[in-house]
Amino acid sequence: MGMDAGAKLDRARGILRELGSAAVAFSGGVDSTLVLKLAVDALGAERVLAVTGVSPSIAANELADARRFAAQIGAKHETVTTREFENSAYLANPINRCYHCKTELYSRMTPLLARHGLAAITSGTNADDLGDHRPGLLAAAEFGVRAPLAEAGLTKTDVRAVSRQLDLPTADKPAAPCLSSRLPYGEAVTPQKLAMVEQAEQVLRREGLMECRVRHHGELARIEVPGDWIATLADPAIRQRVAAAFRAIGYAYVSLDLEGFRSGSLNEVIAFGKRQTSTIPTVSMASAAGESAAPNNAWTERA
Repeated sequence: MGMDAGAKLDRARGILRELGSAAVAFSGGVDSTLVLKLAVDALGAERVLAVTGVSPSIAANELADARRFAAQIGAKHETVTTREFENSAYLANPINRCYHCKTELYSRMTPLLARHGLAAITSGTNADDLGDHRPGLLAAAEFGVRAPLAEAGLTKTDVRAVSRQLDLPTADKPAAPCLSSRLPYGEAVTPQKLAMVEQAEQVLRREGLMECRVRHHGELARIEVPGDWIATLADPAIRQRVAAAFRAIGYAYVSLDLEGFRSGSLNEVIAFGKRQTSTIPTVSMASAAGESAAPNNAWTERA
């Protein structure tokens, strides 16, 4: 870790000390785990509470990770049931969907401040997030949420370097945004669709692909994996195994994105000013029987 990152880390610790106590919006990802660790070290476990929102948009393995990591750090940990699935604005899946999700989370966390005598809500937002499409930042501003990593100037690279230095289990953990992020903007969010995505990504993880996304385009699943895994997934045995598992989940078509894994790929359509269709070049891995139309720019192999 360079001296610059070390200075930023000291600033983040100073921000937390100034707060005196904090509720940490805790997903179990690399950013919020670092915030939780820094808060416990700077303030003491009795002045810190990790809070994880639970809803159909949170994968079961991510919730399990959050519980395990909080225990390893020695932090108090509570879960709150969030009800964004009762909000029609969220279910419509607009480009500011995350605003509605974060508003719900912070509204559930706010009563915990008085109950536990805590000064503020903190998040794992880092400096890189400030330049990305992050509607949740507006919700954070409305609730006065503090972001010690971003305020101290810590980038994602810094966060991972510091996490390695502190021997945190999340240092190399892939990003894992909520399952709703796998649906194109404008496609209604339902628990059933998210369950399909979660099961499909579990299939890929069983193949050793820990960093992956399954983008849900109706009856078509679009797989994103790091570029060096594209050839591996094209292996006939693996291709057929994955395709069969995806069909059992409910997908008629299974395609492999030739551009590879990229976090937030569905945000790409915002720059073009149009809703996502299936226009990114894909290789269709399998199709169930029938004559359903394949997306544009896709080569389809019949199962």
